[in-house]
Amino acid sequence: MIDKQGFNAAHFLHIGYVAVGSNLASATRTSLEMVNDALGLFEMTKIRITKQSQWYSAPAFPKGNGPDYVNGVVEIETTLSAEDLLAALHNIEARLGRTRPRRWAARVVDLDLLALGNEVAPDRAGFSHWFELSPQAQSQKTPDRLILPHPRLQDRAFVLEPLAEIAPDWLHPVLGKTAKALLAALPAAARAEITPIQR
Repeated sequence: MIDKQGFNAAHFLHIGYVAVGSNLASATRTSLEMVNDALGLFEMTKIRITKQSQWYSAPAFPKGNGPDYVNGVVEIETTLSAEDLLAALHNIEARLGRTRPRRWAARVVDLDLLALGNEVAPDRAGFSHWFELSPQAQSQKTPDRLILPHPRLQDRAFVLEPLAEIAPDWLHPVLGKTAKALLAALPAAARAEITPIQR
């Protein structure tokens, strides 16, 4: 059976989480409009949004690296594999004008796959390699393959605040801690920088 969005009930549905952000307006759209445009394009793929956090304002990462971000997280259902899902997210970014001139550059839209089910990719050793990188190495190296869960999600208040809003009991498959617990472990100053956008 296939539903109205093209989901085949015979295929296994994965539950995942995607971080959505923007800190660079286009010629005609604000960052807030860009993130909403991105979510609208999910409907054209095999990605169904089941929960959406509110939008938050957060300083650019690393600090001072451009305007403040609009950030949020969505929970999704999909029959896509992790690799195909990542390709679909990159396609949405490209359609909205995302370019990649350098690491951590300002961007019109940023879609980061945080987690997909309990998948650890490419494997535990591969995840651990990127998870354990020093801050200096993180700024210089980029994975050449998909790493799941996102190896930096536990460090970033702008990810954990919206993730804990919609999925406080989501359990990190390697660290064994919930989104709520990971957020609580961050310094209060880091959490204070993340503020809801009033609409």
